[in-house]
Amino acid sequence: MFKNTNKNQSVDGELLDSERIPNHVAIIMDGNGRWAKKRHLPRVAGHKRGMETVKTITKAASNLGVKVLTLYAFSTENWKRPTDEVSFLMSLPVKFFNDFVPDLIANNVQVKVMGLIDQLPPATQRAVKDAIDDTSQCTGMILNFALNYGSRLDIRMAVQKIAQEAKDGKIVPNEIDDPLISKHLMTGFLGDYSDPDLLIRTSGEERISNFLLWQIAYSELVFTHILWPDFTEQVFVDMLKEYQHRDRRFGGLNTSK
Repeated sequence: MFKNTNKNQSVDGELLDSERIPNHVAIIMDGNGRWAKKRHLPRVAGHKRGMETVKTITKAASNLGVKVLTLYAFSTENWKRPTDEVSFLMSLPVKFFNDFVPDLIANNVQVKVMGLIDQLPPATQRAVKDAIDDTSQCTGMILNFALNYGSRLDIRMAVQKIAQEAKDGKIVPNEIDDPLISKHLMTGFLGDYSDPDLLIRTSGEERISNFLLWQIAYSELVFTHILWPDFTEQVFVDMLKEYQHRDRRFGGLNTSK
């Protein structure tokens, strides 16, 4: 069990500022396969261990007062992986939600999932739907999985919806602005929290991999060589400390310095 205490947490003697915790943290969870290979284990062992890390970081984020935690669980490009690995990845949500949803409910964490869910195997779709339904009354942190998600797909679908609305006479072209586009993206349901304040990628790779391309226009980016299965609560707090040391100007100047 975990409790949403939202207290300052110490990092090497330095306290996190509870008033400057990022509202929305997005994570590209990378390195499961390399973690397994280093231990001479099958890749699926890395994915299994990675799901335990999801539980750990979900607890940490909720405790610290993060409002939205978005995790890149499976991209639209991941279908290119070996069939046995994809099958295992599709089975993970079933076990994960069965094990973890009771804890999420007890601690007021709501599950959301964005992506082409209707293209997932039936058992995976049921697990996703049940988790969303079972936590729908929770009002605390949103645990948002990007599952069968790709950002170019996200943007293309938003453009198609907007174009259809224009064709139907519901809007005119000069009414299309940034807020309207954001509203039509898969993160639109998050409202003011749709854009991540902080994006973290594990495993040492320094690319975005078709994840939230519109939404991270002004996000702070932190890359770490730590593989996702080795990513701990302490490392997560370190990332938040790094974020709190950043000077976010959103294209302007900080005139207070």
